Amino acid sequence: MSTEQFYDDLAGVYHLIYPDWEASIARQANALDAIIQERFPGSKTILDAACGIGTQALGLAALGYELYGSDLSPTSIDRAQSESVSRFLSIDWRVADMRTLDKAWQSQFDVVLACDNAIPHLLSDTEIEGAFRAMLGCVKPGGGCLISARDYEREDRSGTQIKPYGIRQVGDVRYLLWQVWDFEGDTYRVDFYFLADDGAQCTTRVFRDRYSAIGLDRLADLMQAAGFENVTRLDDRYFQPILVGGRPLVG
Repeated sequence: MSTEQFYDDLAGVYHLIYPDWEASIARQANALDAIIQERFPGSKTILDAACGIGTQALGLAALGYELYGSDLSPTSIDRAQSESVSRFLSIDWRVADMRTLDKAWQSQFDVVLACDNAIPHLLSDTEIEGAFRAMLGCVKPGGGCLISARDYEREDRSGTQIKPYGIRQVGDVRYLLWQVWDFEGDTYRVDFYFLADDGAQCTTRVFRDRYSAIGLDRLADLMQAAGFENVTRLDDRYFQPILVGGRPLVG
């Protein structure tokens, strides 16, 4: 299964990953806003390079930013579009691959971001550095890039790991969510299970993809190699560690 297919299939139920998606939208936007205004004060335009169904973009647009969002998954973009319309938010959505982001947009923004462990879907240093170079091309001189990713240095990489996400109640249907990780060297396969129990019968869907278990120090090195400067790791500011880097004013 490709990453595009993974998110196409997941788009309709992606909000169930969060105990309260609406609260997460607002909470994440407030956290990102604080970081953006600290590092790149006065920023107005933001490109969410891995927007999914809009979790970060919707909240930031509601705070008054001019938002642009793209994702590899057409179905996710369709849902993001629907979510923004229902909230009376004007956001420019496009289907685009992070690795060719600059060609897809051919514009520059104050800030480019890619949150919620999007970058580790790319499985090699070459692909990741290429994505960062494409992001750099979309950032105005003096602007910046924010990414969030799992801290894989703190994860147990031995054998098979089970990651419970919890129980969600939607009307009369109870959902149980969990992931299974199978490590193979520096990459791992994820199987994401959604079990739906309506009281009469249970149905289960599973979504599969592969990630790189790349460390944050290596991600920071690749951001710098791509041309970002003053790359900094921020902990305890967001639900995942964040790396922030700026585009030089000259060069």
